[in-house]
Amino acid sequence: MRTPVLVAALLLATPLVAACTENAPGDAGGSGGSVDGRTITVTSTADGCELSTAQAPAGHLTFDVTNDGSQVTEFYLLGEDGLRIVGEVENIGPELSRQLVVNAPAGSYVTACKPGMKGDGIRSDFTVTESAAAPSVSADDQQLVGTALDNYRAYVQDQSDQLVARTRDFVQLYRAGDDDRARAVYPEARTHWERIETVAESFGDLDPKMDAREADLEPGQKWTGWHRIEKDLWPAEAEDYTPLTTKQRAAYADDLMRNTEILDGRVQKLSYTVDQIANGSRGLLEEVATGKVTGEEEAWSHTDLWDFQANVDGARVAFEGVQPIVEQHDPDLATALTTRFAELQKLLDAQRTATGFTFYDDLTQDHVQALANAVNALAEPLSRLTAAVLP
Repeated sequence: MRTPVLVAALLLATPLVAACTENAPGDAGGSGGSVDGRTITVTSTADGCELSTAQAPAGHLTFDVTNDGSQVTEFYLLGEDGLRIVGEVENIGPELSRQLVVNAPAGSYVTACKPGMKGDGIRSDFTVTESAAAPSVSADDQQLVGTALDNYRAYVQDQSDQLVARTRDFVQLYRAGDDDRARAVYPEARTHWERIETVAESFGDLDPKMDAREADLEPGQKWTGWHRIEKDLWPAEAEDYTPLTTKQRAAYADDLMRNTEILDGRVQKLSYTVDQIANGSRGLLEEVATGKVTGEEEAWSHTDLWDFQANVDGARVAFEGVQPIVEQHDPDLATALTTRFAELQKLLDAQRTATGFTFYDDLTQDHVQALANAVNALAEPLSRLTAAVLP
């Protein structure tokens, strides 16, 4: 068994998470809104989710979210069904604020604050009304946006196809009891999940079944998916663990494969907006900050750097898709993002091995701190990406 450095990583990463997610001291109360109704203030508390208005005109909307509670919270703008995630901001610490920027067409929506980042959250209806004053888009921007959307859709569809194929390889090896080969394929298959994780998470019914970590389970929640199988493949890392039976292995493998195919069927039909691409890039880096750089994601396999790289891949591809738009609107931001992606990639490349990456619990504290600092440096300009691609 390798000596874990998880505790040290958590100590190093705690200040990073607050900085990386662009938290800032919030105004008490969070009341008020913009003159044109396009900025909505949101105040999240232990038992409340108060919005300054329950409706806004279609177009470019900004939700200023302040956490007046004692727990870390999240804010979601959901589709009318309450499942599809239109936009989200996560990991908002107490007495801190963050922004969610979206381009919302007219329709019915649901808002949700999640104190403690668990459960369905505190929900309310939200309406986006028709608006003739929605920001216009130039002909040049329309062409650039169209290309970005087509390319990103193709990328996500391809990654989903590869996820199905590699997951099938993985579950076949696991069912057959070929644990050494299954352990080798595990991080490779998950790479395709992690590259499109924010898209997969938008399906609120599937993500908990496929990617829940044991530490995040709610009372009564059945644990299935990747990390349930991970624990069974690395039993030496878990105390007093009873291995699954052959029948149980088959059931968990079949469940993961079935949900992967359902996910792929949905992904192949998806279309995107430019703000979803930009928010997805930011969201993937948040996944790095809150799970991968802390070593919490892969608690038994310690293959966090495979996930780390995949999240960065997805964030970079999303940025590069909209980069021509950013270069027109904010060339300095485009340069900063290109530079900081390269700096982070250089650190990841230094941890490559013949079989993939260094296992997370073999990293030194200096390595973890350097990665954390690079994520932090990238997070600040990436938080401005969505505003830069919207008219």
